[in-house]
Amino acid sequence: MASQTASRPRATTRRTAPSFPPAIPDRRFLHIPANVFTHDGFREWVKANDFPEKLRVTFLDQEIYLDMSEEELETHAVVKAETCRVLMNLNHERKLGKFYLDGVLITNAAAGVSNNPDATFVRRDSIRAGRVRLVPRKGQKGQYLEIEGIPDWVMELVSDSSVEKDTEKLLQAYHRARIPEYWLIDARGEEMIFRILLWRKSGYVAAPVKDGWQHSRVFDRRFRLERQREEFGLWEYTLHVS
Repeated sequence: MASQTASRPRATTRRTAPSFPPAIPDRRFLHIPANVFTHDGFREWVKANDFPEKLRVTFLDQEIYLDMSEEELETHAVVKAETCRVLMNLNHERKLGKFYLDGVLITNAAAGVSNNPDATFVRRDSIRAGRVRLVPRKGQKGQYLEIEGIPDWVMELVSDSSVEKDTEKLLQAYHRARIPEYWLIDARGEEMIFRILLWRKSGYVAAPVKDGWQHSRVFDRRFRLERQREEFGLWEYTLHVS
C-alpha cells in the first residue's frame, strides 16, 4: 500500500504597503481648486491649512485678485503702522471692540466680497447684535479664521498695484456690504490723501474737513494725519486725535 505524505502548507508572506514620510506643503507651488470662482469655494480655499500665509487675495464680483507685491516701506508700511498704533491704543483705552491688522479675511456674502483689508474693526455691540460673526477654525476650539457679516470699519492703503481695486471696486463692494466707515489713505504722491468715508444710501461721502480734522463716527473722535521728513530723509507719520 502506497504511503501517503501530508503536504506542508506554504508559508505566506504578508506584503505591507511602503511607508512614506508625511507630505510637507511645497510653498513654491499654489494649488488652485476648480471651484475657486464660487464664493463658497474661494472661502474654503483661503482657509485651508496649506494656503500661503502672506498671500493677500480678494474675491470680488466673481473675480479673484492675487496681490503678490512687496509692501513699500515709506508710503505703506510706516503709515499703516502709525494709524493702527493710534487706533489700537484708543480701542484699548475705551474697550470699544476688536481691532484686527491686515491678513484677516472679511466676508460679506450679500455683497459678493471676501477680502483682506489693511485693518478691520468690529464694535462689541455689533458682535452682540449678530451683525458680525467670527467663523471658527475647523477642529481648533477658540480659534477663528474669518469675520463674516458687516464690520464697522475697514482701512485700505493705496499702492501702485491696488489703485483701481481700492478706489473703485472695493469702494463699491464695501458700500454694498453696508460697512459704516471706510478709511482710504494714499501716501504715494507729493500731497498725501487721507479720507474718512461715511456710508450713505447713495454711496460713500467724505467726512467734512475743518483745519485738517475729520470726524469718525465709529470711533467718535476727530483725526488728522500728517507727515514730515526726519533726520534720515524718511517720512515720519503722526495720526492726531481729538
